[in-house]
Amino acid sequence: MPELPDIVVYIERLTPLILGQPVLQIHLGSPFVLRTVDPPIGAIQGRTIAGIRRLGKRIVFGVEGDIFIVIHLMIAGRLRWRPSGKKLRGKMLLAEFAFPDGTLYFTEAGSKRRASMHVVQGEAALAAFDRGGLEVMNASLADFSARLRWENHTLKRSLTDPRLMNGIGNAYSDEILHRAKLSPLMLSSRINDEQLSQLFDATRSVLAEWTDRLRAEAGDTFPEKVTAFHAEMAVHGRFRQPCPACGAPVQRIRYAENETNYCARCQTGGRVLADRSLSRLLKDDWPRNIDEWEA
Repeated sequence: MPELPDIVVYIERLTPLILGQPVLQIHLGSPFVLRTVDPPIGAIQGRTIAGIRRLGKRIVFGVEGDIFIVIHLMIAGRLRWRPSGKKLRGKMLLAEFAFPDGTLYFTEAGSKRRASMHVVQGEAALAAFDRGGLEVMNASLADFSARLRWENHTLKRSLTDPRLMNGIGNAYSDEILHRAKLSPLMLSSRINDEQLSQLFDATRSVLAEWTDRLRAEAGDTFPEKVTAFHAEMAVHGRFRQPCPACGAPVQRIRYAENETNYCARCQTGGRVLADRSLSRLLKDDWPRNIDEWEA
């Protein structure tokens, strides 16, 4: 799922392309992507894009007339830009917005249609999409501490809960916790002040560094290869590969359609956290620490 760094770069690249430009035509490739009926999607046609902003993991286009287009990419949704004269077609197409200099395409890979688009009237209606999460890059340590300790959850869940933190998902939470050297399953009620400061610094540094990295990768072009998996990541998506800090094999916990990646040596004192499915299968043969795993 595109997270804060990806969304920031999308917005930076979209701004010079569509800000102040009229929406010449709108076409829905899938009727199911649009989740609202009032105002109708046709109300946008001919109106100018007056603003672009991020709302958590959502991208919001402000259209003249106090209308807002709210796009949630979810896991497989992506934005693509093609200059005038170049078309994008295929089953992945959810919607397209034609502008004077090109077309913005909203696509989604796979058969599960989770990405969505809402068209709403007024700031009050837009506010309904704000889950209330903290914008960590603009927050103080005190703000971060209060929000983290607001509810008692694992650190992994606290970082990814949009009611608590904005814009952080599965990938960057793994990277943040590895940078902070903290277990993803540590409860927020048990974190001490020193660890909390480490987590705050790690959150800000990881998000800032990856925003800069993705910005540099895109250069002057529109980002086409937005993914949750990067070879330069420390642990996310790197199961069994060596941790860049200590060389131990990266571990993972799988649940539903998500997984948590971590280094046992760096983050859990060498303890291998139980994976529900695999540990149930192996029972007594499940390795309890990283030395047993490597053996």
